[in-house]
Amino acid sequence: MQTKNLKHSTIDNDEIERFSRIADEWWDEKGKFAPLHSMNPVRIEYIKTQITEHFQQTLQDKQLLDIGCGGGLIAEPMTRLGANVTAIDASEKNIKVAKLHAEKMGLDINYQYTTAENLATIGKQFDVILALEIIEHVADIELFIKSAYELLKPNGIIILSTLNRTAKSYAMAIIGAEYIMRLLPVGTHSWKKFLRPSELYNILENNNIEVKNLTGMVMNPLTWKWHLDNKDLAVNYLICGKK
Repeated sequence: MQTKNLKHSTIDNDEIERFSRIADEWWDEKGKFAPLHSMNPVRIEYIKTQITEHFQQTLQDKQLLDIGCGGGLIAEPMTRLGANVTAIDASEKNIKVAKLHAEKMGLDINYQYTTAENLATIGKQFDVILALEIIEHVADIELFIKSAYELLKPNGIIILSTLNRTAKSYAMAIIGAEYIMRLLPVGTHSWKKFLRPSELYNILENNNIEVKNLTGMVMNPLTWKWHLDNKDLAVNYLICGKK
């Protein structure tokens, strides 16, 4: 897997290689990306709600960018909901898997093997940007957010999801999910790269993105179902900001 034609300013090559090795499993609901499949309904619910409340209309015909799209787990439902989706990833293998699956599903998605900072250089802008479970894997968070700002249209919104840096997140996302339950490959996450909500909030605000909403994503360990909870940010959370 080559990334030599991409700027390496936000790319963590070890992270890219790690996800490229398991790219063929993106659409296996019982495989290594099972946690993302189980999380998807609440992520989609949150995205729809934030877009509807902000724009007072649905996703229909919105220009949407999915950064770090992986195999297309969010890009595809966003397309089905009516958005014009551009989806990018720094792993060429992920993009190949995503393109193939979209073709099988008959979906028109503009998949590109590139990075946010590279895409920002061509001047294209979007109504909505999604950066889900990606910021904890980038090498330069400040540049990543600055690039996202450049890619947003005025009054556009960005939605990010990530992991809080707490003892509970270490116990659940690292020890529990990777070492005990084996839900994720060992080494998928580095706890030191997790961001506290206050840290991400400040980075967004310092880059002229006004935070509009902050909500936790919580999994019930008995039912394996996820739900939104604006009072529980201890492990997973979503944040929405406006340009």
